[in-house]
Amino acid sequence: MQVGSELSQGRAAIVSARTVVVKIGSSALTSLEGGLDTARLDLLADAVEARMRAGSDVVVVSSGAIGAGLAPLGLSKRPKDLATKQAAASVGQLALAHAWGTSFARYGRTVGQILLSADDFARREHHRNAQRTLDRLRSLGAIAVVNENDTVATEEIRFGDNDRLAALVAHLVGADALILLSDVAGLYDGDPRKGAANFIPEVRGSADLDGVIAGSGGALGTGGMASKLSAARLAADAGIPVLLASAADAASALAAGTVGTAFAARPIRLSGRKFWVRHAAEPRGAVLLDAGAVDAVGQRHSLLAAGITGIRGRFFGGDVVDLVSPDDEVVARGVVEYDSTEVVSMLGRSTTELPDTMQRPVIHADDLVKV
Repeated sequence: MQVGSELSQGRAAIVSARTVVVKIGSSALTSLEGGLDTARLDLLADAVEARMRAGSDVVVVSSGAIGAGLAPLGLSKRPKDLATKQAAASVGQLALAHAWGTSFARYGRTVGQILLSADDFARREHHRNAQRTLDRLRSLGAIAVVNENDTVATEEIRFGDNDRLAALVAHLVGADALILLSDVAGLYDGDPRKGAANFIPEVRGSADLDGVIAGSGGALGTGGMASKLSAARLAADAGIPVLLASAADAASALAAGTVGTAFAARPIRLSGRKFWVRHAAEPRGAVLLDAGAVDAVGQRHSLLAAGITGIRGRFFGGDVVDLVSPDDEVVARGVVEYDSTEVVSMLGRSTTELPDTMQRPVIHADDLVKV
């Protein structure tokens, strides 16, 4: 949906962004009847090429591997079982990569495919490896096309949707803007397909989302408005503004920023370490807090043993753990200093009661982030 000609600060930042991540949803590239739609893919590649010629560095996050594999395998709908999803992805991923390579070859550009799993972000070493690969690929003048590694990802380690993957990639490459393209024109306070719904052109903070009802994905994808709102929040934590628009308006979205819904970034971005703790790391256990410790954590103080009432799971020093309130709500996440067996021996004890080797905070304030 077209918005006013005068750009907001967030839209202006998206238009002027030097490094842009563009996520393209399954519905923009595939159909149940015909599989991969190369004509639509070419139009999207045209829009990306125009943005690159205008001086931006663009990374593409492309959904569609499973959708592209359905028709060749004679499947009439997206499968529900994991094995068939992986089989469809193995066929579709090849077609998808070839189509992107062929389309960008029209402009003399080389495409490099990068397949990532959630584990590649959860493990710091894998995270750094992915970052180095993306940086080197871009420095060599190639266009990175990223997708989730659906052929091996299990339900337990999946991103869940490529909106989240795109936001994590945007942080990984230090992007200045994230553009999410799908089959919706932007954010509405309800589902416009089910009746009257009001279009929301700008989201400057959480108050702008009051009353918004977000749904799940469609027949070909796993995303939906709920996943896009989550991705926008994730990107905002990294200081990255987001534009949500229809893939049919890709040219306007990338060139002028006058379509869709713009999400403003938070004014102060999370540090790289805190971003990883909140959004990418896989918690290895949980630490249970009393009410006083919940208040202290909320005020960004270090977590001391005196406020801990118990633990869940087995973890080691350096692992990320959830911090859980007496109401069983996860209130924060942090990097723990001690093994779970050590924390058990420290429960409820003041710092002066502990041995010298255990007088450090259980979680230092610099390694703790609210969720």
